[in-house]
Amino acid sequence: MKNILEENQTTKTNSDRAPSLSERFSRHFEFDGPERPHKREGPPKVYQELKILKFLKLVPWILLITFAISFFWDFEGRTITLFNLTLPLNGLLRIVSVSGLIGFLTNWVAITMLFRPVRRRPLLGQGLIPAHKERIAWRLSTAVSEDLINPDLIKQKLDDSGAVSRYRSAMIDDIESVIRKPAFRKDVKEWLMDYLQDLVREPKVKSSLTRQITEEIEKGLKEKPIERTALKTYMLIRGKTLTDLIADAVDDIPITLERKIDVVDDLLDELPEAIRENTNQLDATVTGLVYTLVNRFDVQALVEENLQKYDEARLEKMIRNATNEQLRTIQYLGAVLGTVGGFVIWQPVYMLILLSAIGVTIWTVDSWLYREKPTQ
Repeated sequence: MKNILEENQTTKTNSDRAPSLSERFSRHFEFDGPERPHKREGPPKVYQELKILKFLKLVPWILLITFAISFFWDFEGRTITLFNLTLPLNGLLRIVSVSGLIGFLTNWVAITMLFRPVRRRPLLGQGLIPAHKERIAWRLSTAVSEDLINPDLIKQKLDDSGAVSRYRSAMIDDIESVIRKPAFRKDVKEWLMDYLQDLVREPKVKSSLTRQITEEIEKGLKEKPIERTALKTYMLIRGKTLTDLIADAVDDIPITLERKIDVVDDLLDELPEAIRENTNQLDATVTGLVYTLVNRFDVQALVEENLQKYDEARLEKMIRNATNEQLRTIQYLGAVLGTVGGFVIWQPVYMLILLSAIGVTIWTVDSWLYREKPTQ
């Protein structure tokens, strides 16, 4: 086996510096942990197959055409008889079409005013969401930090999911696999040799270490005259002071380590089992560190700051992507309800009775279907 010191000297000759510990380890460790769960798909859109919307889109156009026709023909002088009741039809087209268009336009204006105008205008004001963007960001961030991502909830989730233990098991398996590699063990030994050589060559470190060892030896021999005499005799023979002898011994530390370097193999062999014997303490420590980190992390400020970065157009797009079909349905239903209101204007008493009967019937049938629906 090649002399490690000689290999280290060759490495330092061919490069400006020896690889750091992190650089050495990065050659061998590629720990990714357990397989990450697949990204969850978002929940399906509510009423994503709302086929009636296709027909509702036609209602405003039908009302607009009806309104145009009413200028040329509107049941002038005509009546209809139902259940022995004679009802005049004069002006019905215009009443129904105007009421329906008003219902449609009212809902369209209401929905548009959620987002427009983006900037405050002298007369038109500003849209609800742009005007209250900061307030919305603050309320959302508060809800997230207090109810969704708080330290206690994350700690509980870590405990329930067993994520720490899974990552720890994966880490131990990875460590066990890597430390069997001869190349990794060689890198560890080379790093130890480089580190000790650099350490003992540092004048301050060498001086401090020599002084402390010298003081300890002199203190230990203070009450031992025989050993003290033997040491003085040895120093006399060598022609050196105790400090010089200790300094020489410090210089020889890398050589001594080289002779005993194989003990590193034994330590590496014992490392995985040592970790397994302390899994409970390791898991508790990691969980505590995560809890402390999250506890010091201002989730509310982070969420609020990111929401504040959303410009009005992006915020509108986000809301519309989630609720666009519902907003459009509300808009077109305004036309339908307005049309119904037109019939009420035409014949208030009879239409209110009819609408009440229809409403009670729909509510009764809906309640029955809801009770019969199996619990999911």
